[in-house]
Amino acid sequence: MLPKFRTVAEAIAEVGRYYPEHDMVFQDLAGKEARYTFVDVERETAVRAAGLFALGLAKGDRIGMVVVEPEDFVLTFLAALRCGIVPVPLYPPMSFASLDAYHERTAKVLASAEARFVFASARLQNVLWSLVDAVPSLERLLPIESLRGLTARCTLPEIVPADVAFLQYTSGSTADPKGVIVTQGSLVANSEGIIVECLRLDPEKNEKGIHWLPLYHDMGLIGFVIAPLVRGCSSVHIPTMRFIKKPSVWMEAMHRHRGTATFAPNFAYALALKKVSDADLDSWDLSCLRILGCGAEPIHPDTMRDFATLFATRSKLPPNAILPAYGMAEATLAIALKRCDDFMRTQVVDAETFQASGAVRAPIEGKAASEFVSCGRPFAGHAVTAFDEAGNALPEGREGELWHKGPSVAAGYFRNPTATAETFRADGWLRTGDLGFVLDGEVYVTGRLKDLIILNGRNIHPQAVEWEVADVEGVRKGNVVAFSVPSEASEQMIVVLETREGADPAVVASAVRSRVQKELGITVADVVCIGAGDLPKTSSGKLQRRKTRQQYLDAALGHEGSRTFGATASRVTLARHVAKSLWSRAKAAVL
Repeated sequence: MLPKFRTVAEAIAEVGRYYPEHDMVFQDLAGKEARYTFVDVERETAVRAAGLFALGLAKGDRIGMVVVEPEDFVLTFLAALRCGIVPVPLYPPMSFASLDAYHERTAKVLASAEARFVFASARLQNVLWSLVDAVPSLERLLPIESLRGLTARCTLPEIVPADVAFLQYTSGSTADPKGVIVTQGSLVANSEGIIVECLRLDPEKNEKGIHWLPLYHDMGLIGFVIAPLVRGCSSVHIPTMRFIKKPSVWMEAMHRHRGTATFAPNFAYALALKKVSDADLDSWDLSCLRILGCGAEPIHPDTMRDFATLFATRSKLPPNAILPAYGMAEATLAIALKRCDDFMRTQVVDAETFQASGAVRAPIEGKAASEFVSCGRPFAGHAVTAFDEAGNALPEGREGELWHKGPSVAAGYFRNPTATAETFRADGWLRTGDLGFVLDGEVYVTGRLKDLIILNGRNIHPQAVEWEVADVEGVRKGNVVAFSVPSEASEQMIVVLETREGADPAVVASAVRSRVQKELGITVADVVCIGAGDLPKTSSGKLQRRKTRQQYLDAALGHEGSRTFGATASRVTLARHVAKSLWSRAKAAVL
């Protein structure tokens, strides 16, 4: 029987003794697969760890990782965890036009982490070398490929639960990047809660997780690399861009590999619903897929119900597979999950009462109602409670800021005592910054505290408006942002959205105003229609409400989207960064 490991380093070294044929499978962009058994993973991470030490790195040193290939990323990341070197996952450049902003944020993250080296995919070297000049602590930029094909091992240092495993930088403001300190012990605690307590994955049956999530984001990295490994479960890793280009590869992999569990944000299920073909629906057998997790952004109950209904009817998906989840990097990953085999639960409340007082009351026939999804219970040994603005605990059924306590809570922000004191309280509570309520022991997340819109005394959650607008003809689903701005008398509601090709912006704007007024009783002061790809998003694909709001106030909407600058300007931006990188590389060679 698999023991409970104390650290991830111990799990990597030992899990192959118990399940030598269980594996990690990595797809490339063409779908070609590379398989590593847990015995292979132990061997490869051991020699890569020795390779890191041979470069002069030591336990506790930080290294940046900007790696496109899942195989190289995972094997090097796990190698670092084995030897106590602290990786800092970083997302790769998303477009040539946004290289200036990318360099600025990446340099600040690396400076905050005081990283010594950066390992990057060879294809990215020419645009990243200038970081060496921009970050005082940074000594070298090395191709991740240089760690392939090594054979020598070395004696690895002792790793204990309190040791820092990695730094997870949150997608906050560029001016103040915050690196969450994730320890070896908190990773094990969170992995046990996810795999054993909630998902109940059974390694004896070789149950496996399959995903396409970015590995520089906690859901993909912890949920599908670390947690399955710690509990002896296999995993399949699909490149994120492969899913974005062809969403059907996700469920096709579930069918072919007989996957047990997958997770994704709400938008991915909406995209899969839109893109799936009748032929695929009728050819897939998803009876194996008993865990269909959803998290990382507000969960739209209609999207998940529609997905479950269609795929249960056509592809044998178990109707109770939907598993809503709630978590954040400051809690390592997961805070609460629905237990597997239960059906998704929602709570429908009277909208007027809830907006006025935060109290959960049964809906009144003929009046507006709001529906919230249960994310299940916290793990054993953990707690979630709603608190008011004065720091008083609220009873069940009252909305407040959700606070979280337990062994999965991270150790704070790296070398940032001010931010740590604001979020990680001395009494052990983590202030999540999320609004929600607890009912019958289950956690319901209603929105972000900073995003709450107050109109004429009513507390309006932006996603309630965004979900209504998404159903208007001509609007690109999942690409709507609602927020408020001050006016002379009070706050005003603003909606910014991306339109479908060929849609008339004036017609769309009129329809948006009518729908929001009719369904929610809210007057929209301004509707701004912009092109596809122009709404700002985080590296993990989440819409950035506050950044969109600032762009609106600055009359700069569309100036940071992926389609704004045009081919000529993009080439100029790329050329400038290549030139700077070549100069930095030349100086490094001379020195």
